[in-house]
Amino acid sequence: MVVASEGGRRRSDAEAPYSSIAGFKDPLRRDQPPRKGAARRAQAARLAAEPRTRGQRIRRLLLALFVIFVCVPTLLFVAIYWSSEIPEPAEVAVEQPATVLASDGTTVLTKFIPPKGNRIPIPLTDVPMPVRDAVLAAEDRNFYTNPGYSTSGFLRAARDNLLGHDNAGGGSTITQQYVKNAFLTSERTLTRKMRELIIAAKMARQWSKDEILAAYLNTIYYGRGAYGIAAAAKTYFDKPVPELTLAEGAVLAAVIRSPSVLDPENHPDQLRARWQYVLDGMVEMQVLAPGDRDATVFPPIIPLPDIPAEPVALGPEGHIRTQVLRELRAAGLTDADINTGALQITTTIDPVAQAGAVDTVRQRLEWQPPELRAAVVSIDPRSGAVRAYYGGENGAGFDFAQAPLQTGSSFKVFALVAAQRQGIPTTRAIDSSPVVDRGTTITNADGDSCGQCALTEALKRSLNTSFYRLTMMLADGPRSVAEAAHLAGIPEYIPGLADRTLTEAGKAPLNGIVLGQYLVRPLDMASAYATLAASGVYHQPHFVQRVSTGDGRVLLDRGAPENRAGAQLPKPEQRIIASIADATTQAMTPIANYSNGHGLAEGRPSAAKTGTTQLGETKDNKDAWMIGYTPSLSTAVWVGTEQPQPLRSGRGGAIWGSGLPSDIWKQVMDNALAGTPVEQFPTPALPSRGGSLVPAPAPAAPGGGGGPYDILNPPTNAPRSPAPDIISPPTTTPRNPPPDIISPPTTTPRNPAPVIIIPPAPRPSSAPGELFPGLGGDGGG
Repeated sequence: MVVASEGGRRRSDAEAPYSSIAGFKDPLRRDQPPRKGAARRAQAARLAAEPRTRGQRIRRLLLALFVIFVCVPTLLFVAIYWSSEIPEPAEVAVEQPATVLASDGTTVLTKFIPPKGNRIPIPLTDVPMPVRDAVLAAEDRNFYTNPGYSTSGFLRAARDNLLGHDNAGGGSTITQQYVKNAFLTSERTLTRKMRELIIAAKMARQWSKDEILAAYLNTIYYGRGAYGIAAAAKTYFDKPVPELTLAEGAVLAAVIRSPSVLDPENHPDQLRARWQYVLDGMVEMQVLAPGDRDATVFPPIIPLPDIPAEPVALGPEGHIRTQVLRELRAAGLTDADINTGALQITTTIDPVAQAGAVDTVRQRLEWQPPELRAAVVSIDPRSGAVRAYYGGENGAGFDFAQAPLQTGSSFKVFALVAAQRQGIPTTRAIDSSPVVDRGTTITNADGDSCGQCALTEALKRSLNTSFYRLTMMLADGPRSVAEAAHLAGIPEYIPGLADRTLTEAGKAPLNGIVLGQYLVRPLDMASAYATLAASGVYHQPHFVQRVSTGDGRVLLDRGAPENRAGAQLPKPEQRIIASIADATTQAMTPIANYSNGHGLAEGRPSAAKTGTTQLGETKDNKDAWMIGYTPSLSTAVWVGTEQPQPLRSGRGGAIWGSGLPSDIWKQVMDNALAGTPVEQFPTPALPSRGGSLVPAPAPAAPGGGGGPYDILNPPTNAPRSPAPDIISPPTTTPRNPPPDIISPPTTTPRNPAPVIIIPPAPRPSSAPGELFPGLGGDGGG
């Protein structure tokens, strides 16, 4: 019964006005609407059955266009506007030349010119008012009243972009042009144009009109490679901006629109037409009277060949530029710092010494065979500052001052240092007869010999056999010579050479090291000899003294301790015992005069050594050196050729170290030191009766009488008292030589190569083993 009752109730639920399991059914309500999906399908069916009216379609199209062209751009405009950071006018970095100065702070050696960096920013007050008006007449006549952007120009650009016209993107105000050049790219797209307009609008609210105009004039391109109005005035009229006339300013204003199309060399008629347009615009702006406009004459423009050349890296100074650039990067300056800071880079280069070095090489090589090349490096022993640097005439070519070269007999001085470090004095007598090593007989040039004579005499006469025997006598032999050279300043690694320097393909050096078998650069030889000149104190060679930005900020200063800023050089190191360095200097003092009379002017004492290397198995020479120093200047001179070939003079004779290189060395040193006090070398420590060392008197502190003399910072007080007379070494072997000087072993750790970054030099095509027989023997030169 229950089942039947339930079944009957289920069948009558649709009609029952009372509660049931299915819910409540109100007999008075209308039918329930269909579900949402069904409603949408029903609506779509009705729309399909009833087509839209033309008005509905237009309204929907207008709505879509409103969203696309009004709502979306407005949202983008607001987003870009508020996200754009507009820097202050002084904070905008533009490429500008960096000027490389000599140590006097005024002599321009060369410049770093970035691709768009020959700008020389000037204040707007330096631009004559007629020139400013001419620019406004040409580019933006409503500049001082417009909001910084042109809506009509933007719409034209949008239209032209959509239609693919070539002139898409035009119609910019001066503010927009500046924004494009300073912050954006030159791509012709609607997106770039929109960003340009937005940033210009924001800039117009934050910068004054004069600030915008000044930035524009200093940034825009005027053709002929000139960026900024200062460079343009120099390029077109060879005059500073304040001296520009109305007619000249109108020319510069005219070329802004299209510098290539309006180039005066190739399109003078088009330029004149545009120039007329600029003057007419000035009349329209009421800044130029019609009568004055008619009286204005098109000005003469200097021809391209007559444009004053910037002192860039074309000549010998180009190699200095390379060294300065690498040193700046090593000191932590970025390319952005160098390209946008309008840097004033004061180098260590002495303008007198540099000019003397360049002129001397040119004079001495003028009548020589054209294949001859030379390198000259002068270094201040008291600081490591490079005072003169010549690596060749082509400043963008190979730098011979950085070339790894065989040094010949000039390397013998390091054997003398090594000997003293092991207790062998410079007075030790050594046999100078031929010596046989590994089946090869070592001889002296022209069969020269002194029998058994002191090392000082053997050094003066450059006897190969004496120093070869000395190397074989030393504990650890050639390694000790290499160690002495490294302590003096020869770097352990040279860019461009795979193996450690002064080694036989990375292994222990051979005895021929003493005759200059291995490759060393002229810069390193000047530095190593400078260490001897400084009584064994090593200073890292460097080119940069001070760097400041165009707005006066100091990025680097290596001067007085209270002024120092930026990355400093390593502190000087006492690498060689002073008594050993001074005794080596004493042994070298007779050599300049002995080598064909190349003593310095005014009887100025010097310590020097010549060197010559042999071309393979031939009897010809291929490298000739003269390296020497005074207490204030160390100079290395190399003469050779690009390819291994016989080294001959203009008269056909062989070139030795005592010849052409010594001529150059003497003239360079005399020029650089002219007018400076004649300084004496320190007196070396002498052996006491017990054999211990008696130290030499220490030099006086700077500023006191007899103190060291800096050729770049001459004293302003009373004249210095003369230094004590130098004790000349004996030139013959004494009958009773003094006892050997037993020096304590040095504890100075060997330091790595100098941090100065230099360009790699390729390994010369000749093998470094061009030693036997008789490599390096100069016979005094």
